[in-house]
Amino acid sequence: MEATLLSSQHLRPRLFPAKPAKFRGNPTILDTCRTMIIGSTGFMGHFIAEACIYAGHPTYLLIRPGIISATSSSKNNTIKSLHERGAQIIHGSITDQDLMEKVLKEHKIEVVISAVGGESVLEQLILIKAIKAVGTVKRFLPSEFGHDINRANPVEPGLTLYNAKRKVRESIEEAGIPYTYICCNSIAAWPYHDNTHPADVLPPLDRFKIYGDGTIKAYFVTGNDIGKFTIKSINDARTVNKSVHFRPPCNLLSLNDLASLWEKKLGRKLPRETITEDDLLSAANEMCIPKSIVASLTHDIFIKGCQINYSMDNDIDVEVSSLYPDTPFRTIDECFDDFVLKIVDVAKVVDKAVSKDGINKIIANPNPGAIVTA
Repeated sequence: MEATLLSSQHLRPRLFPAKPAKFRGNPTILDTCRTMIIGSTGFMGHFIAEACIYAGHPTYLLIRPGIISATSSSKNNTIKSLHERGAQIIHGSITDQDLMEKVLKEHKIEVVISAVGGESVLEQLILIKAIKAVGTVKRFLPSEFGHDINRANPVEPGLTLYNAKRKVRESIEEAGIPYTYICCNSIAAWPYHDNTHPADVLPPLDRFKIYGDGTIKAYFVTGNDIGKFTIKSINDARTVNKSVHFRPPCNLLSLNDLASLWEKKLGRKLPRETITEDDLLSAANEMCIPKSIVASLTHDIFIKGCQINYSMDNDIDVEVSSLYPDTPFRTIDECFDDFVLKIVDVAKVVDKAVSKDGINKIIANPNPGAIVTA
């Protein structure tokens, strides 16, 4: 996103304090793990790192050489923020097996969480060799954080990405490394098939793009909740060698449901544009990365129903709501309230003469790209 646009950083509610609260009570009940996170500057990795620090785990962030530069201010800020909150920075790459073995040994790492991007998924194979060679890592969470890749079957190019992740799973299991696979489903935002990440844009202000007939449901989870429940799972005996599914009943919604909810927040109806199955397949077939990957996964979710077309009756499956029934998920309704507040805030900056409800002015010019900050 351009710097002038309302970025995803502005849209993310911060549920974690700047620094973790000091532990009060019997310290023996706080069982911490020395945890290394790879990919902490990405969308998912950032939330996982924040949750890990907040939970009191000694947190180590593996940062690729050269990632801190004047041209990546957002990544610099992320690293600085996490470091200030207590994370230790380690410079290195998972492609260097000798270095990884050294890091794991020297820092006595017990849990490794990888949130690397799609282009780096197969690089985890080298990391797996290092973890096996060291033999002291109690849990490895590979870069999944989406659908259950053994149950979803997207068209290309999404299938190539899933096959790479399947290869990583096979390597982990062959190596006998204790693992947890995080299947968190969809990000809690409006799902755009032609954007690299749904959290980078506001819900629509001019018209809805509805995939298919808009009735296929999916599970939507906030970044904070993904981080929070991921960290809960790393030291839970019930999640060893399991696929942990995020299926909050409160956030099982179709596109038609999302559209109706957003219209209530805006106080007006928006026209609907149907994006057909053929439209999505055509976009996927263009092989324009990452747009085509997003289109193929969107097709799998909202046309084929990959998040809801299976039951949880496999021995390796566990569901987060069942594991932690007293810990609530943030609802889409609450997330959409945040989006409305952001529109109001931006409207006040763009037009000082904003109306009482704060959104009429901005909707009068329904172009999300035109929403700018000062």
